[in-house]
Amino acid sequence: MAPRTQDSFLIGLIGAGIGPSLSPALHEREADRQGLRYLYRLIDIDVLGVTPDKVGDLLRAARDLGYDGLNITHPCKQLVIEHLDALSPGAEALGAVNTVVFEEGRAVGHNTDVTGFAASFARGLPDASLDRVVQLGAGGAGAAVAHAVLTLGAGQLTVVDALPDRAADLAASLNRHFGEGRATAAAPDSLRALVAGSDGLVHATPTGMAAHPGLPFAAELLHPGLWIAEVVYRPLETELLRTARALGCATLDGGGMAVFQAVDAFRLFTGREPDSARMLADIAELAGAAEAHA
Repeated sequence: MAPRTQDSFLIGLIGAGIGPSLSPALHEREADRQGLRYLYRLIDIDVLGVTPDKVGDLLRAARDLGYDGLNITHPCKQLVIEHLDALSPGAEALGAVNTVVFEEGRAVGHNTDVTGFAASFARGLPDASLDRVVQLGAGGAGAAVAHAVLTLGAGQLTVVDALPDRAADLAASLNRHFGEGRATAAAPDSLRALVAGSDGLVHATPTGMAAHPGLPFAAELLHPGLWIAEVVYRPLETELLRTARALGCATLDGGGMAVFQAVDAFRLFTGREPDSARMLADIAELAGAAEAHA
């Protein structure tokens, strides 16, 4: 991608129910510090009253209106692909796009969820053993973090989901990409035995979010030798993380993934290097303020 020479950017986020998103503030704060004019707008399909399959129309409208790029979130990450001119290798492998860059008349799709989780994990749990990992959740976020975990070198990843077919489909896709036998699917009723014999657990379901409080499984399944990586970042400290820390588990909150996917998207949009340390401080402040006003 050719370096961008402009100092003014118009960016959007397409998704459903995105009013509480911290992405606008996260991007705009970093842009302000870099002396850029940067406007990040929410394009909420719920507010617009359109269905997810209209993402192509929204993409074309944004391009026509002079947007420089878009972030894409649930439920449009797969649907947007057929409307793009090209995909990065990572987005193609995952079959999902969360970042679109408009350049020279082309719309190019990327996925910074995978790189974002990988960067957060490497920073937050640098010494974690990855021989045997269990992942709970095989949805959109689950697919991204599963790719990241195997990219980081996990020996064996077992995917558990309330929808067995979804777990099986993700495991099959991972094996096609990373090699046969790297991933397997398992039923929820096997979670206790799996966690007991694992080095770590990645949690990639909505449980623990402000709208879905609680634990995703019984606390007694946790043991002190286990590390826990969380995808939820609102709140930053979920009940799962609190419970795991009290037991002595090493933990990783979801804020790092939110920041590092934004770091990678910001770089793609602007061609400039963001300061991840400043953005990590931003997410802690923004998430804390959001919780205080909830």
